[in-house]
Amino acid sequence: MFSKDIGIDLGTANVLIHVKGRGVVLNEPSVVAIQSDTKRVLEVGEEARRMVGRTPGNIIAIRPLRDGVIADFEITEIMLKHFITKVGGRKWYSHPRILICAPTNITSVEQKAIREAAERCGAKEVFLEEEPKAAAIGAGMDIYQPSGNMVVDIGGGTTDVAVLSMGDIVTASSIKVAGDRFDSSIMKYIKDKYKLLIGERTAEDIKLKIGTVYHGRSEEMDIRGRDMVSGLPQTLTIHSNEVREAVWDPILAIVAAAKAVLERTPPELSADIIDRGVILTGGGAMLHGLDQLMADELKVPVLIAEDPMHCVVKGTGIMLDNLDKVSKRNLY
Repeated sequence: MFSKDIGIDLGTANVLIHVKGRGVVLNEPSVVAIQSDTKRVLEVGEEARRMVGRTPGNIIAIRPLRDGVIADFEITEIMLKHFITKVGGRKWYSHPRILICAPTNITSVEQKAIREAAERCGAKEVFLEEEPKAAAIGAGMDIYQPSGNMVVDIGGGTTDVAVLSMGDIVTASSIKVAGDRFDSSIMKYIKDKYKLLIGERTAEDIKLKIGTVYHGRSEEMDIRGRDMVSGLPQTLTIHSNEVREAVWDPILAIVAAAKAVLERTPPELSADIIDRGVILTGGGAMLHGLDQLMADELKVPVLIAEDPMHCVVKGTGIMLDNLDKVSKRNLY
């Protein structure tokens, strides 16, 4: 077997891998569980995520990526090696070429860290590509024509907003406000209002099941946590409207970032965006009512991509098919 080309969406919340010729072969949480005293790795991915908030003192579940960049280099390398071996097994007869997607505004130091982590995993060559470009391609947008395309990619750690034309980014912005911030805002809101402590997984469940940012959703959910006054377990019911109130500030930050990018867009491309609309990608795009809210605020049509979670990794797959052309120009 010859060298395989691999596309990786190295996300704060999830890692997705596309192998050329096989499609998307892995989608697992970016979590590693290790023993705190011996630093021995116990579980990686989905098995490790189940341990978040439920481990004894000597075991810690680590998310090595924060805000779209590597926070723990060593653990990221272990995680990448595990995933690459999992999708390739012993079949990698020669070193693969790896295309990794990263946020638009990462520093040269952060780029170097991502490259080195991939090289240590046995990559023959490492290419870095900007996330919104891969997301736009994966969402089915034809970014190689001389016309404006706008994409808002809301991931776990970062939201990337970009206007693309002729295969490149014209204006862009990347902010460290995304799915994780929604979760932490929900946790803080419940702590402040009800004096109830809940964990990350409960906050994420609330966001997915009853979360909304627009009128029209009216649902309730029972949640369990620890009462801060009595210290005992307690159950309470929360409503969709409360979730909207909890996530309102981070949502406004994303809307402001999108507005700022539109304000810097050349007029001809702005006219194209009015015709084509803005495409939402990433897990955060599935938050109920976000498309309607952004359409009201931006005064342009806003559409959610088909299968928003997989847009970036699908985009890497399409880029892998043209990797020889891509490699001729210097990415980043």
